Amino acid sequence: MPDHAISANPAVQRQLDRLTALSPGADILGLERITRLLDRVGNPHLRLPPVLHVAGTNGKGSTCAFLRAAIEAAGLSVHVYSSPHLVRFNERIRLAGKLISDETLAPLLEEVLDAGGDIGASFFEVTTAAAFLAFARTSAHACIVEVGLGGRLDATNVIPEPAVTAIAQLGIDHQAFLGDTLAQIAAEKAGIAKPGVPLVTMAYPRGIADIVDRCAETVAAPVFAEGQAWSFEARGDALHYSDAAGELTTPLPALAGPHQPANLALAIAVLRHQRALAIPDEALAAAALRARWPARMQRLSHGPLTALLPAGAELWLDGGHNANAAEAVSRAAARVADGRPIDLVLGMLENKDAEAMIARFAPIARSLTAVPVPGHPHHAPAHLADLAQRAGLAGDEATDLPAALATIPHEGTPVVLILGSLYLAGTALEANDELPD
Repeated sequence: MPDHAISANPAVQRQLDRLTALSPGADILGLERITRLLDRVGNPHLRLPPVLHVAGTNGKGSTCAFLRAAIEAAGLSVHVYSSPHLVRFNERIRLAGKLISDETLAPLLEEVLDAGGDIGASFFEVTTAAAFLAFARTSAHACIVEVGLGGRLDATNVIPEPAVTAIAQLGIDHQAFLGDTLAQIAAEKAGIAKPGVPLVTMAYPRGIADIVDRCAETVAAPVFAEGQAWSFEARGDALHYSDAAGELTTPLPALAGPHQPANLALAIAVLRHQRALAIPDEALAAAALRARWPARMQRLSHGPLTALLPAGAELWLDGGHNANAAEAVSRAAARVADGRPIDLVLGMLENKDAEAMIARFAPIARSLTAVPVPGHPHHAPAHLADLAQRAGLAGDEATDLPAALATIPHEGTPVVLILGSLYLAGTALEANDELPD
């Protein structure tokens, strides 16, 4: 799926236009192009502060948010590389705590494209090279690097000696690139393991855990898995974490959803199983309440979109787009609604399993209004509405988010959830004047 980016800054937009013209226009995996590109700009990936490298199908973004919050709560500065962006391209590159400025971004992209425009690097590969170049030139205590797609052949996997690697929740997604089975996907994610570097993982079914262990053993990477090296329990209003170093109690995450304690626990495990950074327990506890991650069960504030809803209704947003994410988000939505009706606004890219997504919400939702995902190949709203009706929901379609929200029933003070695509989530944030910062 080709990437898209638009900037209000003319200098940045000129470079994004160049990038679009020069890139192959589709996702491609492999380390040969990114290695050549980095070599031409001085191999900045070899001069980074300690790197925390995080893979996973779901939850890796939230885990990175908890990592950042903990490191900053410890009084340290940290770079973050994540994808995709929601509204502004700048969201992908955070320099020592702040989103990269347009004034820094434009010449950086120009430098990378001037050096390697003939390589045929993808959008993500050029972005990765630009991020590493920025990180190498800006002082910070650490880097958090989120894998873009898979792990083994992802452009971020050129970092030879990270301080720690981690794998969040595993699920079926991006089958065209990673395989159709959880076993194949697990092997791709575990490809980020490095010799002697701790690999911290969640608990997986035995056969899947065996695959991760074998991949790690191949490169002599020690594995610290949930249920073996560390454990946690969300009990009452606290998270109780334990590993060989001792026990830790933190508040439950401020990020909404019953799946977030697991992501917080993984972040704690990552930081307690690395030696490059000294993060006190107080900072780990503070991360629970400080972490922010837009479009992951985010309640939208008063704005142009929320104003379209019935009085008292709540508008929530989540970018989840596969069955595993839907399972977690549906539980979170049910908890938020607490008996009130749930109305869905759904838009999905055409390469996602819409039927599986809708099936997870059918037992808890009252209606589903399908919308297009602007600027991206997507499931036809009529098709999504038909799937909703077959699943027993009141299914309809609308031309855009405002039109969809205007049709929400007034009965029962509803909870409205926009979901199905991070690109659609970005459209919602921009339309409601809530830009990520």
